[in-house]
Amino acid sequence: MANTSLSHTNTGTGSYQKSTFSAWIKRTKTNTSEPNLGSIQCMWNNKFDGSNQLRFDFDASDKIYLYGEEGGGYSLRALTTTVFKDTSGWYHILVAIDTTQSNATNRIKLYVNGSLQTLNFTTTPGQNANLRMNYNAKPVYVGSNAAANYFKGVMSHVHWVDGTAYAASTFGSTDSTTGQWKINTSPSVTYGQNGFFILKDSNSVTDQSGRSNNFTVASGAITKSEDCPTNVFTVYNQLLNIPSSELSNGATTIKNASSGSTRPILSSLGASSGKFYAEFKTVTASSASRVGICAMDKYVLTEFTGVNALSYGYLAGGTVANNNSNTITGLSSYSSGDIIGVYMDLDNNFLYFAKNGTLQNSGNPTSGSTGTGGQAITANNTYGFHVTVGPSSKKTSANFGNGYFATSAISSAGTNASNNGIFEYAVPSGYTALSTKGLNL
Repeated sequence: MANTSLSHTNTGTGSYQKSTFSAWIKRTKTNTSEPNLGSIQCMWNNKFDGSNQLRFDFDASDKIYLYGEEGGGYSLRALTTTVFKDTSGWYHILVAIDTTQSNATNRIKLYVNGSLQTLNFTTTPGQNANLRMNYNAKPVYVGSNAAANYFKGVMSHVHWVDGTAYAASTFGSTDSTTGQWKINTSPSVTYGQNGFFILKDSNSVTDQSGRSNNFTVASGAITKSEDCPTNVFTVYNQLLNIPSSELSNGATTIKNASSGSTRPILSSLGASSGKFYAEFKTVTASSASRVGICAMDKYVLTEFTGVNALSYGYLAGGTVANNNSNTITGLSSYSSGDIIGVYMDLDNNFLYFAKNGTLQNSGNPTSGSTGTGGQAITANNTYGFHVTVGPSSKKTSANFGNGYFATSAISSAGTNASNNGIFEYAVPSGYTALSTKGLNL
């Protein structure tokens, strides 16, 4: 959500003692060389006034901080013992509040992916304490603390329940096959006076709870993402410690802030079989721009796309390189604004490229073992998409299937035979987005 804040003003008086917050979130770094994910990032905030509020944050050390303030003093302060640094998967965050409980440890409960978290309390609410929530005519913010402490990442299925403290099992369950925590997309709950359910299956801020507590975009912009708790899409790998590189738009855009060095980056997901497609827009290109693939275990910070024996790249000058040698020549050169399509066939071990929808080298991604116009790649490796950006603020935005380059939607979606991902150009039969669903097709 970057610098986006959603807001709503309560329209009646609700419970001051019982409520539930539930949301699915995916975190994003803005700079791959940051040791943490940033400073304080607020997920939810009910602001009574400047010195009276309730909010749920990630703190600067990547722990979850539950914070209440009343009259300049504290009504709640609790911090998890666990840090939450995963930027590739989704977290389900649930906060259950019930200050009527006689046992102090039961008044505030935090679950992450269905697991009850250990909280270190500096301030525990007293029994029957009234917290600053659900007050009539007071604003509620999702994704920020008013216009500050913005949440950096993606949010989905955001619920607020006024008057009931629910367990995590209401909003999710453990998959009997995989053992992973999975979403309940339509939980059976009583939302209460100020309850809401937004960002259900799109970027809609219209309340789906039936209470008509609709939100507005208070600041920034909100874009739709195909990436969701049931289908995680690859992004640029945020765990790679790349100096002077800036990530944005949910880690789908990389900018090289270095004035003298070229920067390579790898996708967060890889595959060893199947057929996958992605698009890369060279927002600002240079002669150093490269787009292609690399074996996941062969990524090296100083090696550009196409330099090592298990890396293959389409260079801006119009050649394909592998092992630091040109293997295919005579392709169209590309520059700023061009979109490069990459077709990765790991069943037949060939790689194909397109420029603005036109396949290069008379390539045919559906030619199978013939590999017509394709670049042969070494079998029995796990490959990810690999991009190199030139120095001095050069930038490349990826469309891994979300239908956007940065914040700009594609102009018109091409057909997609796999029905997984939205792309600018048509996706051949058998190819799919590199995502958890795509890996299981």
